[in-house]
Amino acid sequence: MKAKNRYVRLIEKIFLSVYKPGAEEMDFHRQDIERFARELQIDLPKNLGDLIYSFRYRVPLPETIRNKVPKGKHWVILPAGRSRYRFVPVLAAEFSPNTQLADVKIPDATPGVISLYALSDEQALLAKLRYNRLIDIFRAPKKMRRSYCPSGTE
Repeated sequence: MKAKNRYVRLIEKIFLSVYKPGAEEMDFHRQDIERFARELQIDLPKNLGDLIYSFRYRVPLPETIRNKVPKGKHWVILPAGRSRYRFVPVLAAEFSPNTQLADVKIPDATPGVISLYALSDEQALLAKLRYNRLIDIFRAPKKMRRSYCPSGTE
């Protein structure tokens, strides 16, 4: 079994310290990260906010935390004030493509130098979104979309 990394060990310790079965909100402070890092004898991350950011946007919460969520929900970490955060169970949203809609083909307008050096990370994805104007195209009102999309593809 693979050893847990320090972020996982810290977030588990923080969660278990505030967890009460049936609770709808569980607050914790940024200082808890420092306190539990010392307690677990873990090197403190240079950027304390990255611990929270990682579990909010990059990686799922550990299985030990996900197992304690009410049925049909999943845990999210929300800001709760200055240097405060909150575990909250929210309804799980499921997204699936509508097979009845036609595919919209958009040529890749990302400059070659960007594509050449783009890594497979969120910054590369954001660059591709920007250069290909995907947000503009799909968030534009329907009348404006006609000028972006070829006839019959909207």
